[in-house]
Amino acid sequence: MTDVADHDLNAELARLRAELETWKQRAAMAEALADHDVLTPALNRRGFIGAMSRTIAYCQRHDVPAVLLYLDMDGFKSVNDTLGHAAGDAALIAVAKLFLRNLRESDSVGRLGGDEFGLLMLHAGLEEGRAKARQLDAALKEEGFVWDGQKTELGGSFGVRALDGHTDPEVWLTEADAAMWVRKKGR
Repeated sequence: MTDVADHDLNAELARLRAELETWKQRAAMAEALADHDVLTPALNRRGFIGAMSRTIAYCQRHDVPAVLLYLDMDGFKSVNDTLGHAAGDAALIAVAKLFLRNLRESDSVGRLGGDEFGLLMLHAGLEEGRAKARQLDAALKEEGFVWDGQKTELGGSFGVRALDGHTDPEVWLTEADAAMWVRKKGR
């Protein structure tokens, strides 16, 4: 009788362990989804702020530079108005993919909302950030995106801010956003 009871108990323990593992995997998947944009292959704002926090901590600990690029797409409203919202979504996806192709794995790309993106570059200073912004701006114009067989040029205004003693990712992001608006208004 005890062999049968032990067998039943062991089977139940194995079933519960398997169920627990399934729930752990689901929780990990839900956590990952919570940090990624629902439309593009980029991080969402929450995930990007988390990446910024980790980068700030790493840079402070190891005395490593980092730079933040903030992009607001120029003329994006006209894409939605003339080609439709599906085309606008396709443009946002194309932009995120372009950024991911042109940054290192150690860097982060986030869609901060609407047509605004953040790019975080580790082991890079202000001049590298400005050079990357120029390169990405040229790539946006050159590559654009294709909708209904027609290529549409994209562009944007970049704000670039080095990690300069920042301890709060929101403050750093606000400064990069302000730098972008100065550049946008100066055009």
